[in-house]
Amino acid sequence: MIRKVYRSDAAQALDAEASAAWGLSPSALVEAAGRNCARRLTESYPAYFEQACISYSSRRFPLIVCAAGSGNNAADALVMLRALILEGFASSESCRIVINRLPGAGEDANPRSQALRSLGKMGVETISWERNERPQGEGCRKGAFDGAGIIIDGIAGTGLKSALRGAAERMVLAINEYREGKENGSRPLVVSLDVPSGNFDGWDEGMSIIKADICLALEPLKRCLYKPAARVFAGTVIPVEGIFPPALIGLFEGNELVEWKAASQWIPPVKAAAHKYERGLVEIHAGSPGSAGAARIAARGAQAAGAGLIRLITDDAIYPVLASDAGGIMVAPKSAAAEALSPELPPLTVPPEAEKTTAPRAGRFKPDAMLLGPGWGRGPDRLRVLQEALVREEQGMPLVLDADAVALAGDSVFHGRTILTPHVQEFAAFTGLERRKILADPFSLLTGTAKERNCVILFKSHVLIIAAADGRLGILDGMKPVLASGGSGDLLAGFCAALAARLARSGAGFDGYTCAAAAAALLLETASLDRFSRRFTDPLELADGASDIAGAAWLPYGPQ
Repeated sequence: MIRKVYRSDAAQALDAEASAAWGLSPSALVEAAGRNCARRLTESYPAYFEQACISYSSRRFPLIVCAAGSGNNAADALVMLRALILEGFASSESCRIVINRLPGAGEDANPRSQALRSLGKMGVETISWERNERPQGEGCRKGAFDGAGIIIDGIAGTGLKSALRGAAERMVLAINEYREGKENGSRPLVVSLDVPSGNFDGWDEGMSIIKADICLALEPLKRCLYKPAARVFAGTVIPVEGIFPPALIGLFEGNELVEWKAASQWIPPVKAAAHKYERGLVEIHAGSPGSAGAARIAARGAQAAGAGLIRLITDDAIYPVLASDAGGIMVAPKSAAAEALSPELPPLTVPPEAEKTTAPRAGRFKPDAMLLGPGWGRGPDRLRVLQEALVREEQGMPLVLDADAVALAGDSVFHGRTILTPHVQEFAAFTGLERRKILADPFSLLTGTAKERNCVILFKSHVLIIAAADGRLGILDGMKPVLASGGSGDLLAGFCAALAARLARSGAGFDGYTCAAAAAALLLETASLDRFSRRFTDPLELADGASDIAGAAWLPYGPQ
Protein backbone atom coordinates (compact mmCIF):
# COMPACT_ATOMS: atom_id res chain seq x y z
CA MET A 1 0.00 0.00 0.00
CA ILE A 2 1.29 3.44 -0.95
CA ARG A 3 0.24 6.16 1.46
CA LYS A 4 -0.39 9.58 -0.07
CA VAL A 5 -0.47 13.17 1.11
CA TYR A 6 -2.88 15.84 -0.11
CA ARG A 7 -3.21 19.55 -0.40
CA SER A 8 -5.72 20.99 2.05
CA ASP A 9 -8.14 21.96 -0.71
CA ALA A 10 -8.22 18.35 -1.93
CA ALA A 11 -8.89 17.17 1.64
CA GLN A 12 -11.77 19.63 1.96
CA ALA A 13 -13.22 18.45 -1.35
CA LEU A 14 -12.96 14.89 -0.04
CA ASP A 15 -14.90 15.90 3.09
CA ALA A 16 -17.63 17.41 0.95
CA GLU A 17 -17.83 14.34 -1.29
CA ALA A 18 -18.04 12.06 1.76
CA SER A 19 -21.08 13.95 3.01
CA ALA A 20 -22.82 14.61 -0.32
CA ALA A 21 -22.38 11.27 -2.08
CA TRP A 22 -21.19 8.66 0.40
CA GLY A 23 -23.63 9.19 3.25
CA LEU A 24 -20.90 10.05 5.76
CA SER A 25 -22.22 12.94 7.84
CA PRO A 26 -19.85 15.41 9.54
CA SER A 27 -20.90 13.96 12.91
CA ALA A 28 -20.00 10.42 11.81
CA LEU A 29 -16.60 11.55 10.50
CA VAL A 30 -15.84 13.52 13.67
CA GLU A 31 -16.79 10.55 15.84
CA ALA A 32 -14.54 8.22 13.83
CA ALA A 33 -11.66 10.72 13.87
CA GLY A 34 -11.83 11.42 17.61
CA ARG A 35 -12.16 7.79 18.66
CA ASN A 36 -9.38 6.64 16.34
CA CYS A 37 -7.11 9.40 17.62
CA ALA A 38 -7.67 8.24 21.19
CA ARG A 39 -6.94 4.66 20.16
CA ARG A 40 -3.75 5.52 18.27
CA LEU A 41 -2.45 7.67 21.13
CA THR A 42 -3.00 4.98 23.78
CA GLU A 43 -1.56 2.29 21.48
CA SER A 44 1.53 4.37 20.75
CA TYR A 45 2.19 5.24 24.40
CA PRO A 46 0.93 2.15 26.25
CA ALA A 47 3.18 2.43 29.30
CA TYR A 48 1.88 5.92 30.05
CA PHE A 49 -1.77 4.93 29.84
CA GLU A 50 -1.33 1.58 31.58
CA GLN A 51 -0.09 3.55 34.58
CA ALA A 52 -3.16 5.77 34.33
CA CYS A 53 -5.44 2.72 34.42
CA ILE A 54 -3.63 1.31 37.44
CA SER A 55 -4.25 4.51 39.37
CA TYR A 56 -7.89 4.82 38.27
CA SER A 57 -9.35 3.97 41.67
CA SER A 58 -7.59 6.88 43.36
CA ARG A 59 -8.25 9.29 40.47
CA ARG A 60 -4.54 10.04 40.13
CA PHE A 61 -4.73 10.85 36.44
CA PRO A 62 -2.54 13.45 34.76
CA LEU A 63 -4.46 16.59 33.94
CA ILE A 64 -5.56 16.61 30.30
CA VAL A 65 -6.36 20.04 28.90
CA CYS A 66 -8.14 20.17 25.56
CA ALA A 67 -7.56 23.45 23.69
CA ALA A 68 -10.52 23.77 21.33
CA GLY A 69 -11.11 26.19 18.49
CA SER A 70 -14.34 26.83 16.64
CA GLY A 71 -14.37 24.20 13.85
CA ASN A 72 -14.37 20.47 13.23
CA ASN A 73 -10.76 20.18 14.35
CA ALA A 74 -12.01 21.18 17.81
CA ALA A 75 -14.84 18.65 17.51
CA ASP A 76 -12.29 15.90 16.76
CA ALA A 77 -10.30 16.88 19.84
CA LEU A 78 -13.36 16.98 22.10
CA VAL A 79 -14.52 13.54 20.91
CA MET A 80 -11.00 12.25 21.51
CA LEU A 81 -11.12 13.59 25.08
CA ARG A 82 -14.50 11.96 25.64
CA ALA A 83 -13.20 8.63 24.31
CA LEU A 84 -10.23 8.74 26.70
CA ILE A 85 -12.64 9.20 29.60
CA LEU A 86 -15.06 6.49 28.44
CA GLU A 87 -12.21 4.01 27.90
CA GLY A 88 -10.84 4.57 31.39
CA PHE A 89 -7.69 6.46 30.41
CA ALA A 90 -8.85 9.67 32.12
CA SER A 91 -11.55 10.88 34.47
CA SER A 92 -13.90 13.85 34.17
CA GLU A 93 -12.23 15.43 37.18
CA SER A 94 -8.78 15.20 35.56
CA CYS A 95 -9.83 16.94 32.34
CA ARG A 96 -10.36 20.55 31.39
CA ILE A 97 -11.53 22.26 28.20
CA VAL A 98 -10.17 25.65 27.16
CA ILE A 99 -12.30 26.87 24.27
CA ASN A 100 -11.75 30.00 22.24
CA ARG A 101 -15.45 30.62 21.73
CA LEU A 102 -18.55 29.07 23.30
CA PRO A 103 -21.31 27.95 20.90
CA GLY A 104 -23.75 30.66 19.95
CA ALA A 105 -27.44 30.56 19.10
CA GLY A 106 -28.22 28.13 16.31
CA GLU A 107 -25.03 26.07 16.78
CA ASP A 108 -26.53 23.34 18.96
CA ALA A 109 -26.56 20.73 16.19
CA ASN A 110 -22.98 20.91 14.94
CA PRO A 111 -20.46 18.23 16.03
CA ARG A 112 -18.41 20.64 18.16
CA SER A 113 -21.42 21.81 20.19
CA GLN A 114 -22.68 18.24 20.66
CA ALA A 115 -19.30 17.01 21.92
CA LEU A 116 -18.96 20.00 24.23
CA ARG A 117 -22.43 19.45 25.65
CA SER A 118 -21.82 15.77 26.39
CA LEU A 119 -18.52 16.52 28.13
CA GLY A 120 -20.23 19.19 30.22
CA LYS A 121 -22.85 16.64 31.32
CA MET A 122 -20.00 14.30 32.27
CA GLY A 123 -18.61 16.98 34.60
CA VAL A 124 -15.63 18.26 32.59
CA GLU A 125 -14.76 21.88 33.42
CA THR A 126 -14.84 24.37 30.54
CA ILE A 127 -13.03 27.71 30.38
CA SER A 128 -14.03 30.25 27.73
CA TRP A 129 -10.92 31.99 26.42
CA GLU A 130 -12.93 34.58 24.50
CA ARG A 131 -14.92 35.69 27.54
CA ASN A 132 -11.96 35.31 29.88
CA GLU A 133 -14.16 33.39 32.29
CA ARG A 134 -15.52 30.03 33.26
CA PRO A 135 -19.18 29.56 32.28
CA GLN A 136 -20.06 29.05 35.94
CA GLY A 137 -17.92 31.17 38.22
CA GLU A 138 -14.88 33.33 37.78
CA GLY A 139 -11.72 32.37 36.00
CA CYS A 140 -9.00 33.79 33.80
CA ARG A 141 -6.79 32.88 30.87
CA LYS A 142 -3.67 32.93 32.97
CA GLY A 143 -3.24 29.52 34.47
CA ALA A 144 -5.63 27.82 32.05
CA PHE A 145 -2.94 25.26 31.19
CA ASP A 146 -1.28 25.07 34.62
CA GLY A 147 -0.62 21.53 35.79
CA ALA A 148 -1.36 19.96 32.41
CA GLY A 149 0.27 16.60 31.75
CA ILE A 150 -1.25 16.42 28.26
CA ILE A 151 -2.49 19.28 26.10
CA ILE A 152 -4.68 18.25 23.17
CA ASP A 153 -4.37 20.81 20.39
CA GLY A 154 -7.68 21.21 18.54
CA ILE A 155 -7.45 24.95 17.97
CA ALA A 156 -7.28 25.11 14.16
CA GLY A 157 -7.11 22.68 11.25
CA THR A 158 -6.00 23.02 7.65
CA GLY A 159 -9.12 24.94 6.69
CA LEU A 160 -7.19 28.12 7.51
CA LYS A 161 -6.90 30.60 4.67
CA SER A 162 -4.46 32.93 6.41
CA ALA A 163 -2.24 33.14 9.47
CA LEU A 164 -3.77 32.63 12.90
CA ARG A 165 -5.07 35.72 14.61
CA GLY A 166 -7.27 36.73 17.53
CA ALA A 167 -8.13 34.28 20.27
CA ALA A 168 -6.82 31.25 18.33
CA GLU A 169 -3.38 32.81 17.95
CA ARG A 170 -3.28 33.87 21.61
CA MET A 171 -4.12 30.33 22.71
CA VAL A 172 -1.32 28.90 20.56
CA LEU A 173 1.18 31.40 21.94
CA ALA A 174 0.07 30.67 25.50
CA ILE A 175 0.57 26.91 25.05
CA ASN A 176 4.01 27.40 23.50
CA GLU A 177 5.01 29.74 26.31
CA TYR A 178 3.77 27.33 28.96
CA ARG A 179 5.53 24.39 27.32
CA GLU A 180 8.84 26.17 26.91
CA GLY A 181 8.72 27.47 30.47
CA LYS A 182 8.90 23.96 31.87
CA GLU A 183 11.95 21.80 32.35
CA ASN A 184 12.18 18.79 30.03
CA GLY A 185 11.03 16.34 32.67
CA SER A 186 7.92 18.34 33.57
CA ARG A 187 6.82 19.60 30.16
CA PRO A 188 3.31 18.65 29.10
CA LEU A 189 2.86 16.31 26.17
CA VAL A 190 1.39 18.50 23.42
CA VAL A 191 -0.70 16.40 21.02
CA SER A 192 -1.93 18.05 17.82
CA LEU A 193 -4.74 16.63 15.71
CA ASP A 194 -4.30 16.60 11.94
CA VAL A 195 -1.59 19.30 11.87
CA PRO A 196 -0.16 21.63 14.51
CA SER A 197 -2.54 24.57 14.81
CA GLY A 198 -1.39 27.38 12.54
CA ASN A 199 -0.13 25.12 9.77
CA PHE A 200 -1.89 25.22 6.40
CA ASP A 201 -0.94 25.24 2.70
CA GLY A 202 -0.02 28.94 2.82
CA TRP A 203 1.97 28.79 6.07
CA ASP A 204 5.30 30.62 6.05
CA GLU A 205 8.06 31.13 8.57
CA GLY A 206 7.16 33.78 11.10
CA MET A 207 3.49 32.81 11.28
CA SER A 208 2.29 31.51 14.64
CA ILE A 209 2.21 27.73 14.94
CA ILE A 210 1.98 25.38 17.89
CA LYS A 211 5.00 23.30 18.92
CA ALA A 212 3.72 19.74 19.29
CA ASP A 213 5.39 16.60 20.59
CA ILE A 214 3.00 14.33 18.70
CA CYS A 215 0.83 14.91 15.67
CA LEU A 216 -2.06 12.50 15.15
CA ALA A 217 -2.25 13.01 11.39
CA LEU A 218 -5.77 12.28 10.18
CA GLU A 219 -6.28 10.64 6.82
CA PRO A 220 -5.99 11.93 4.23
CA LEU A 221 -2.57 13.14 5.37
CA LYS A 222 -1.95 16.80 4.63
CA ARG A 223 1.04 17.82 2.51
CA CYS A 224 1.65 21.02 4.47
CA LEU A 225 2.68 18.84 7.41
CA TYR A 226 5.83 17.92 5.48
CA LYS A 227 7.05 21.39 4.56
CA PRO A 228 10.61 21.30 5.91
CA ALA A 229 10.24 24.56 7.84
CA ALA A 230 6.92 23.42 9.36
CA ARG A 231 7.78 19.75 9.92
CA VAL A 232 9.83 20.49 13.04
CA PHE A 233 6.70 21.72 14.83
CA ALA A 234 4.85 18.40 14.49
CA GLY A 235 7.09 16.14 16.57
CA THR A 236 6.36 12.46 16.05
CA VAL A 237 3.81 11.99 13.27
CA ILE A 238 1.35 9.13 13.85
CA PRO A 239 -1.04 8.47 10.93
CA VAL A 240 -4.66 7.89 11.95
CA GLU A 241 -6.63 5.81 9.46
CA GLY A 242 -10.06 4.22 9.35
CA ILE A 243 -12.03 7.44 8.83
CA PHE A 244 -12.73 7.48 5.09
CA PRO A 245 -13.23 4.49 2.76
CA PRO A 246 -10.03 3.89 0.75
CA ALA A 247 -12.04 3.98 -2.48
CA LEU A 248 -13.18 7.52 -1.66
CA ILE A 249 -9.66 8.69 -0.90
CA GLY A 250 -8.51 7.15 -4.17
CA LEU A 251 -10.77 9.50 -6.14
CA PHE A 252 -8.52 12.44 -5.27
CA GLU A 253 -5.03 13.19 -6.54
CA GLY A 254 -2.22 13.24 -3.99
CA ASN A 255 1.55 12.84 -3.74
CA GLU A 256 3.33 9.71 -2.61
CA LEU A 257 4.59 9.39 0.94
CA VAL A 258 7.48 7.12 0.05
CA GLU A 259 8.34 4.33 2.49
CA TRP A 260 10.88 1.55 2.24
CA LYS A 261 8.41 -1.34 2.23
CA ALA A 262 6.83 -0.11 -1.01
CA ALA A 263 9.89 1.53 -2.60
CA SER A 264 12.02 -1.60 -2.26
CA GLN A 265 9.54 -3.40 -4.51
CA TRP A 266 10.21 -0.92 -7.33
CA ILE A 267 13.74 -2.27 -7.85
CA PRO A 268 14.01 -5.72 -9.51
CA PRO A 269 15.86 -8.29 -7.40
CA VAL A 270 19.16 -9.74 -8.54
CA LYS A 271 18.81 -12.95 -10.51
CA ALA A 272 20.26 -16.04 -8.89
CA ALA A 273 22.53 -16.63 -11.91
CA ALA A 274 23.52 -12.99 -12.35
CA HIS A 275 27.10 -11.98 -13.08
CA LYS A 276 28.66 -8.72 -11.98
CA TYR A 277 28.08 -6.96 -15.29
CA GLU A 278 24.34 -7.59 -15.05
CA ARG A 279 24.30 -5.67 -11.78
CA GLY A 280 25.74 -2.66 -13.57
CA LEU A 281 28.97 -0.70 -13.78
CA VAL A 282 29.00 2.62 -11.92
CA GLU A 283 31.66 5.18 -12.73
CA ILE A 284 32.28 7.75 -9.98
CA HIS A 285 34.24 10.96 -10.35
CA ALA A 286 34.82 12.21 -6.82
CA GLY A 287 37.33 13.35 -4.26
CA SER A 288 40.07 15.95 -4.16
CA PRO A 289 42.93 16.70 -1.75
CA GLY A 290 41.31 17.01 1.67
CA SER A 291 38.07 15.31 0.54
CA ALA A 292 39.12 11.73 -0.14
CA GLY A 293 36.53 10.53 2.37
CA ALA A 294 33.63 11.73 0.21
CA ALA A 295 34.85 9.61 -2.70
CA ARG A 296 35.28 6.54 -0.51
CA ILE A 297 31.81 6.92 1.04
CA ALA A 298 30.11 7.40 -2.35
CA ALA A 299 31.80 4.30 -3.75
CA ARG A 300 30.93 2.28 -0.66
CA GLY A 301 27.33 3.43 -1.02
CA ALA A 302 27.24 2.13 -4.58
CA GLN A 303 28.54 -1.23 -3.35
CA ALA A 304 25.99 -1.38 -0.56
CA ALA A 305 23.07 -0.75 -2.95
CA GLY A 306 24.13 -3.62 -5.18
CA ALA A 307 26.21 -2.31 -8.09
CA GLY A 308 28.23 -5.11 -9.64
CA LEU A 309 31.27 -2.98 -10.46
CA ILE A 310 32.43 0.42 -9.25
CA ARG A 311 35.11 2.41 -11.06
CA LEU A 312 36.29 5.37 -8.96
CA ILE A 313 38.25 8.04 -10.81
CA THR A 314 39.98 10.55 -8.60
CA ASP A 315 42.85 13.04 -8.44
CA ASP A 316 46.35 11.65 -8.76
CA ALA A 317 47.28 13.20 -5.39
CA ILE A 318 44.78 11.09 -3.45
CA TYR A 319 44.82 8.02 -5.65
CA PRO A 320 47.32 6.14 -3.42
CA VAL A 321 45.17 6.78 -0.34
CA LEU A 322 41.99 5.45 -1.93
CA ALA A 323 43.63 2.59 -3.85
CA SER A 324 45.33 1.23 -0.74
CA ASP A 325 42.02 0.30 0.89
CA ALA A 326 39.67 -0.09 -2.06
CA GLY A 327 38.31 -3.58 -1.51
CA GLY A 328 36.38 -4.50 -4.63
CA ILE A 329 36.33 -0.92 -5.93
CA MET A 330 38.45 -0.22 -9.02
CA VAL A 331 40.32 3.02 -8.38
CA ALA A 332 41.99 4.93 -11.21
CA PRO A 333 43.98 8.16 -11.13
CA LYS A 334 42.52 10.94 -13.25
CA SER A 335 45.63 11.09 -15.43
CA ALA A 336 45.13 7.48 -16.53
CA ALA A 337 41.37 7.70 -17.07
CA ALA A 338 41.22 9.20 -20.57
CA GLU A 339 39.93 5.96 -22.03
CA ALA A 340 37.16 5.76 -19.45
CA LEU A 341 36.09 9.33 -20.21
CA SER A 342 35.83 9.00 -23.97
CA PRO A 343 32.20 9.28 -25.16
CA GLU A 344 33.13 7.33 -28.28
CA LEU A 345 33.51 4.03 -26.43
CA PRO A 346 31.24 1.29 -27.79
CA PRO A 347 28.16 0.24 -25.80
CA LEU A 348 28.77 -2.33 -23.12
CA THR A 349 27.74 -5.78 -24.30
CA VAL A 350 28.81 -8.56 -21.99
CA PRO A 351 28.58 -12.13 -23.27
CA PRO A 352 27.57 -14.96 -20.93
CA GLU A 353 31.20 -16.07 -20.71
CA ALA A 354 32.21 -12.67 -19.31
CA GLU A 355 32.90 -14.28 -15.96
CA LYS A 356 35.83 -16.17 -17.43
CA THR A 357 39.35 -14.91 -16.86
CA THR A 358 39.51 -13.90 -20.51
CA ALA A 359 36.75 -11.30 -20.03
CA PRO A 360 37.75 -7.76 -21.08
CA ARG A 361 38.76 -5.40 -18.32
CA ALA A 362 35.89 -3.30 -16.99
CA GLY A 363 37.82 -0.12 -17.77
CA ARG A 364 37.17 -0.68 -21.46
CA PHE A 365 33.41 -0.58 -21.10
CA LYS A 366 31.06 2.35 -20.98
CA PRO A 367 29.48 2.69 -17.52
CA ASP A 368 25.81 1.94 -17.01
CA ALA A 369 25.56 5.05 -14.81
CA MET A 370 27.85 7.86 -13.73
CA LEU A 371 28.09 9.81 -10.49
CA LEU A 372 29.90 13.14 -10.38
CA GLY A 373 30.52 15.49 -7.51
CA PRO A 374 31.17 14.15 -3.98
CA GLY A 375 34.12 16.12 -2.57
CA TRP A 376 35.07 16.96 -6.13
CA GLY A 377 35.80 20.67 -6.44
CA ARG A 378 34.87 23.00 -9.29
CA GLY A 379 37.96 23.51 -11.45
CA PRO A 380 38.00 23.69 -15.27
CA ASP A 381 39.00 20.04 -15.52
CA ARG A 382 35.83 19.12 -13.58
CA LEU A 383 33.72 21.08 -16.03
CA ARG A 384 35.25 19.15 -18.93
CA VAL A 385 34.33 15.84 -17.31
CA LEU A 386 30.81 17.11 -16.69
CA GLN A 387 30.42 18.18 -20.30
CA GLU A 388 31.48 14.73 -21.50
CA ALA A 389 29.10 13.10 -19.03
CA LEU A 390 26.26 15.25 -20.36
CA VAL A 391 27.01 13.93 -23.86
CA ARG A 392 26.60 10.41 -22.50
CA GLU A 393 23.39 11.39 -20.72
CA GLU A 394 22.01 12.68 -24.02
CA GLN A 395 22.93 9.33 -25.56
CA GLY A 396 20.94 7.49 -22.90
CA MET A 397 23.16 6.91 -19.87
CA PRO A 398 21.80 7.72 -16.38
CA LEU A 399 23.73 10.48 -14.61
CA VAL A 400 23.76 11.45 -10.93
CA LEU A 401 25.05 14.92 -10.04
CA ASP A 402 25.85 15.67 -6.40
CA ALA A 403 27.43 18.59 -4.51
CA ASP A 404 30.00 20.42 -6.70
CA ALA A 405 28.63 18.86 -9.88
CA VAL A 406 25.23 20.46 -9.20
CA ALA A 407 26.91 23.86 -9.03
CA LEU A 408 28.87 23.20 -12.21
CA ALA A 409 25.69 22.19 -14.05
CA GLY A 410 24.61 25.84 -13.93
CA ASP A 411 21.85 26.50 -16.46
CA SER A 412 22.03 23.05 -18.05
CA VAL A 413 18.88 21.48 -19.41
CA PHE A 414 19.11 17.70 -19.31
CA HIS A 415 17.58 14.89 -21.36
CA GLY A 416 15.45 13.16 -18.75
CA ARG A 417 18.12 10.80 -17.38
CA THR A 418 19.80 13.00 -14.77
CA ILE A 419 19.24 12.95 -11.00
CA LEU A 420 20.32 16.00 -9.01
CA THR A 421 20.83 15.56 -5.25
CA PRO A 422 21.10 19.09 -3.77
CA HIS A 423 20.60 20.17 -0.18
CA VAL A 424 18.83 23.47 0.40
CA GLN A 425 21.88 25.70 0.00
CA GLU A 426 22.87 23.96 -3.24
CA PHE A 427 19.34 24.16 -4.60
CA ALA A 428 19.17 27.85 -3.70
CA ALA A 429 22.41 28.50 -5.59
CA PHE A 430 21.24 26.35 -8.53
CA THR A 431 17.96 28.23 -8.91
CA GLY A 432 18.64 31.66 -7.40
CA LEU A 433 15.74 31.18 -4.96
CA GLU A 434 15.82 32.22 -1.31
CA ARG A 435 16.59 29.52 1.24
CA ARG A 436 13.65 30.56 3.41
CA LYS A 437 11.22 30.38 0.50
CA ILE A 438 12.45 26.90 -0.43
CA LEU A 439 12.06 25.48 3.09
CA ALA A 440 8.65 27.09 3.63
CA ASP A 441 7.05 25.49 0.54
CA PRO A 442 9.41 23.53 -1.73
CA PHE A 443 6.87 21.36 -3.53
CA SER A 444 5.90 23.59 -6.45
CA LEU A 445 9.44 25.01 -6.67
CA LEU A 446 10.99 21.56 -7.01
CA THR A 447 8.37 20.33 -9.46
CA GLY A 448 8.74 23.45 -11.58
CA THR A 449 12.53 23.24 -11.64
CA ALA A 450 12.48 19.51 -12.48
CA LYS A 451 10.17 20.22 -15.41
CA GLU A 452 12.18 23.23 -16.58
CA ARG A 453 15.51 21.34 -16.43
CA ASN A 454 14.04 17.96 -17.55
CA CYS A 455 15.52 15.99 -14.67
CA VAL A 456 14.72 14.39 -11.32
CA ILE A 457 15.60 16.32 -8.18
CA LEU A 458 16.21 14.54 -4.86
CA PHE A 459 16.04 17.39 -2.36
CA LYS A 460 17.91 16.68 0.88
CA SER A 461 16.79 18.05 4.24
CA HIS A 462 15.21 16.60 7.36
CA VAL A 463 12.35 15.90 4.93
CA LEU A 464 13.44 14.40 1.60
CA ILE A 465 11.47 15.33 -1.51
CA ILE A 466 11.72 13.84 -5.00
CA ALA A 467 10.38 15.80 -7.97
CA ALA A 468 10.28 14.51 -11.55
CA ALA A 469 9.89 16.39 -14.81
CA ASP A 470 6.59 14.58 -15.48
CA GLY A 471 5.04 16.05 -12.32
CA ARG A 472 5.50 13.12 -9.95
CA LEU A 473 6.31 14.21 -6.40
CA GLY A 474 7.39 11.95 -3.55
CA ILE A 475 7.93 12.85 0.09
CA LEU A 476 9.97 10.94 2.67
CA ASP A 477 9.48 11.89 6.30
CA GLY A 478 13.08 11.96 7.46
CA MET A 479 13.69 13.47 10.91
CA LYS A 480 16.73 11.21 11.42
CA PRO A 481 19.37 13.30 13.21
CA VAL A 482 21.95 10.52 12.84
CA LEU A 483 22.11 11.57 9.16
CA ALA A 484 23.01 15.16 10.04
CA SER A 485 26.71 14.56 9.46
CA GLY A 486 29.23 14.91 6.68
CA GLY A 487 29.11 11.98 4.29
CA SER A 488 25.43 11.08 4.47
CA GLY A 489 24.77 12.86 1.18
CA ASP A 490 27.74 11.13 -0.47
CA LEU A 491 26.34 7.79 0.65
CA LEU A 492 22.91 8.65 -0.79
CA ALA A 493 24.50 9.67 -4.09
CA GLY A 494 26.22 6.28 -4.22
CA PHE A 495 22.90 4.54 -3.62
CA CYS A 496 21.34 6.51 -6.48
CA ALA A 497 24.15 5.64 -8.87
CA ALA A 498 24.01 1.94 -8.05
CA LEU A 499 20.25 1.72 -8.47
CA ALA A 500 20.46 3.75 -11.69
CA ALA A 501 22.99 1.28 -13.10
CA ARG A 502 20.95 -1.72 -11.99
CA LEU A 503 17.75 -0.33 -13.48
CA ALA A 504 19.53 0.59 -16.71
CA ARG A 505 20.82 -2.99 -17.05
CA SER A 506 17.54 -4.63 -16.07
CA GLY A 507 14.61 -5.33 -18.32
CA ALA A 508 12.63 -2.75 -16.32
CA GLY A 509 14.72 0.13 -17.68
CA PHE A 510 15.90 3.27 -15.92
CA ASP A 511 13.43 5.63 -14.25
CA GLY A 512 14.96 8.51 -12.32
CA TYR A 513 12.06 9.00 -9.94
CA THR A 514 11.96 5.31 -8.98
CA CYS A 515 15.71 5.24 -8.52
CA ALA A 516 15.85 8.36 -6.33
CA ALA A 517 12.85 7.31 -4.23
CA ALA A 518 14.24 3.83 -3.52
CA ALA A 519 17.70 5.24 -2.72
CA ALA A 520 16.28 7.82 -0.29
CA ALA A 521 14.06 5.20 1.34
CA LEU A 522 17.06 2.90 1.77
CA LEU A 523 18.98 5.68 3.53
CA LEU A 524 16.13 6.41 5.97
CA GLU A 525 15.49 2.71 6.63
CA THR A 526 19.17 2.32 7.47
CA ALA A 527 19.10 5.30 9.82
CA SER A 528 16.14 3.67 11.61
CA LEU A 529 18.12 0.57 12.60
CA ASP A 530 18.38 0.21 16.37
CA ARG A 531 22.16 0.22 16.29
CA PHE A 532 22.20 3.68 14.73
CA SER A 533 19.24 5.35 16.40
CA ARG A 534 20.95 6.01 19.74
CA ARG A 535 24.53 6.91 18.83
CA PHE A 536 26.53 9.05 16.44
CA THR A 537 28.12 7.06 13.68
CA ASP A 538 30.35 7.08 10.60
CA PRO A 539 28.67 7.01 7.15
CA LEU A 540 30.79 3.95 6.33
CA GLU A 541 29.02 2.17 9.20
CA LEU A 542 25.73 3.29 7.70
CA ALA A 543 26.86 1.74 4.41
CA ASP A 544 27.30 -1.59 6.19
CA GLY A 545 23.79 -1.35 7.59
CA ALA A 546 22.42 -0.42 4.19
CA SER A 547 24.06 -3.44 2.60
CA ASP A 548 22.19 -5.68 5.07
CA ILE A 549 18.86 -4.06 4.23
CA ALA A 550 19.47 -3.94 0.47
CA GLY A 551 20.67 -7.53 0.41
CA ALA A 552 17.60 -8.76 2.27
CA ALA A 553 15.38 -6.95 -0.24
CA TRP A 554 17.15 -7.68 -3.52
CA LEU A 555 19.30 -10.80 -3.19
CA PRO A 556 17.62 -14.16 -3.85
CA TYR A 557 17.60 -16.56 -0.95
CA GLY A 558 15.72 -19.70 0.03
CA PRO A 559 14.37 -22.23 -2.48
CA GLN A 560 14.60 -21.01 -6.08
